[in-house]
Amino acid sequence: MENNMNINWYPGHMAKTKRQITDDLKLVDIVIELLDARIPISSQNPDIANILQNKKRIIILNKSDLADANETNKWIQYFKDKNITALEVNSNEGKGTNQVIQVIEKMMSNELETQANKGRIRKTIRVMIVGIPNVGKSSFINRISKKTAMNVGNKPGVTKQKQWIRIGNQIELLDTPGVLWPKFENQKVGLNLAYTGSIKDEVIDKIEIAYNLIKYLDKNYSKNLYEKYKITDQEISSIKDNPQYYLELMYLIGRKRGALISGGNIDENKVANIILDDFRSGKTGKITLEKVKEK
Repeated sequence: MENNMNINWYPGHMAKTKRQITDDLKLVDIVIELLDARIPISSQNPDIANILQNKKRIIILNKSDLADANETNKWIQYFKDKNITALEVNSNEGKGTNQVIQVIEKMMSNELETQANKGRIRKTIRVMIVGIPNVGKSSFINRISKKTAMNVGNKPGVTKQKQWIRIGNQIELLDTPGVLWPKFENQKVGLNLAYTGSIKDEVIDKIEIAYNLIKYLDKNYSKNLYEKYKITDQEISSIKDNPQYYLELMYLIGRKRGALISGGNIDENKVANIILDDFRSGKTGKITLEKVKEK
């Protein structure tokens, strides 16, 4: 099975969002960029980095509960070495959100103090939230603002319209729709985005994506993979020399999970959905797809 994907994934609203973000930058003091802790580079929109200019910036490694903790720590140091503050956040449980508020206030402390010394009324800190689809922006904003009024979903592109959200008396957040970019840097980026659900499943070949995910997990997180699907050493040995090893491994998982059709054949779509859903929900374990050492 080859990795020849043809994905059309840059709808017009994303180009419009990019223009709107550029226009709105002049309204804010700080930009918070949400990244997926499992794929910090693949989930970092290069267009956004180019238009942020000299704005103060905080990187949020969201979905940290799904990522390998050791690798997340390495990524925090990676960004620190680039003089960028990066924080680990689990928006589902609210872990790390209070620290985000503290960092925002610390970043603006000198400017606020200068204004106070001049006798000016304490200004509102305005913060823009950016991130690709399905990175968890809505869940993050709900947690940090302690509100649940936003439309949160597990499909990319749920948040459609710009809106301001107030946090206490001092901070206002500007939400923006998730925006992707028009061209893959390389195929691995596209695969990582497909694995994590940032590209709509309707425009990808889920069987091929699941196949490539199994290939990565077997090479890098085999213990997680075998424990999740109760795969024995004997079963691995029986297919290891097969030229279609990864396909056989996928079929083995399909048989174990009852993804069968008439004649005892494997329902490839069903097993692909199982593999992707288990990974995306963290049932396969805490897994990071991009390692600092690879950079």
